[in-house]
Order: sequence, then C-alpha cells, then structure tokens
Amino acid sequence: MGHLDVLSRASKLFDQVIVAVSAGNASKNTTFDEESRVAMVRENLDSFSNATVESFEGLLVDYAKSKQASVLVRGLRAVSDFEYEFQMAQMNRHLDSELETIFLMPNEKYFYTSSQLIKQVHLFGDKETDLVPQNVLRALRRLSRVS
Repeated sequence: MGHLDVLSRASKLFDQVIVAVSAGNASKNTTFDEESRVAMVRENLDSFSNATVESFEGLLVDYAKSKQASVLVRGLRAVSDFEYEFQMAQMNRHLDSELETIFLMPNEKYFYTSSQLIKQVHLFGDKETDLVPQNVLRALRRLSRVS
C-alpha cells in the first residue's frame, strides 16, 4: 500500500506516471515473476487515470530516456532508505544529467515496513495487516499454501 500511496502523490504532480517494473535485478530476490508483478500493479491502477505500468530490462536511467521521462519518483520511508536512494540518484544523475530524481514520502503508517517484512507476515501466517492490496494478499496466501 505504501507504493500505491507514493503513486497517488506522484499522479497529482505529473500528467503521466509510468510504474516501471524491473524485469530482473540480481540484487533482489523477487517473490513473483515479472509478469505477475506487472499484472498485480495493473489491477490496482483503476483509480489512477494518468498511470500505466510497464516492465523494463537494464538500467532504469536508460528506460526513462527511451520513454522521454524527465523525472524518476522514488519513495522514502525512513532515514535507513536515504543512503541507498541517495547513491542511486547520484549515479543516475551521473549517467544522465537531464534526469531528475524526486523523493516522496508515503503516509506515516507505511514508514516502518518493507516488502520483506510484509512477505514474512503473509507467507507464514494469516494476519491481516492492511499493508497490501487485496490481490497481492491473495497471491501471497496462494504461495504460502504451496510452500
């Protein structure tokens, strides 16, 4: 829900917002494949008339350039996110000085959570957290039954 909160904020600032889903990232162990992640995002875009979702391969800065995007929007929850996000923004600026990065903070109820924590709660229990959309909750519960 934190991602959707940031999307809501971004969609008020920009005429068009593309939710860019990475096709693969060696540093992240994703729970769902690319196609599933794109489908789950798409199911949650109904209330955002100016938002679309696409997957991309390679560097985000190259994808942004191919879309003629001028801004990358990143969510910041807590100070712990800042160092990583700052380094990424600086590298993106180094690779494309025309591309800006802005940081948006989600509602405070999403500050101290992460996708890893949410997955642990939902993969290993039936607790309701209101931290994921219903379609994601169903997908996580299907995974926990398979494991």
